[in-house]
Amino acid sequence: MRISKTKLRSTSIQCYLCLLLNSHFLTEAGIPVFIFSCVSAGLPKTEANWQHVASDLRRIEMLIQSIHIDATLYTESDVRPSCKVTAMKCFLLELCVISEETDNMHIRDTVQNLIILANSSLSSNGTITESGCKECEELEEKNVKEFLRSFTHIVQMFINTS
Repeated sequence: MRISKTKLRSTSIQCYLCLLLNSHFLTEAGIPVFIFSCVSAGLPKTEANWQHVASDLRRIEMLIQSIHIDATLYTESDVRPSCKVTAMKCFLLELCVISEETDNMHIRDTVQNLIILANSSLSSNGTITESGCKECEELEEKNVKEFLRSFTHIVQMFINTS
């Protein structure tokens, strides 16, 4: 299972800088900065990459061909660019249904990885408020193949704008 890569944050430089210049920074005001720098240096940084999401989606499509999942999923077939984040959140919620409907561990692992990658990519955009978008339950219910086809289309929208 492939999870997004982690890298050390550039704030580790701040930590070393504080250590070198501790006589100037370790004042009452500098201590919180020093502590924050040390803590944030060790936090993993995820790379938001929609290409990996698309790759996992293709893998799910390939794996699903060999099994039958009798489920209908809320599917946005005509995503407006102004509602793509809202639509993506709905797709991710519905993707969990595919995971629950199968006993295939490869599908479950790939779905879990795709959700992690997509959520990290969405969170890297910050909090985006979209208005006038349909709620997930207002979307049309379609079979798994149609759902995955529409999901691929919206991932392509994210790839084209990044």
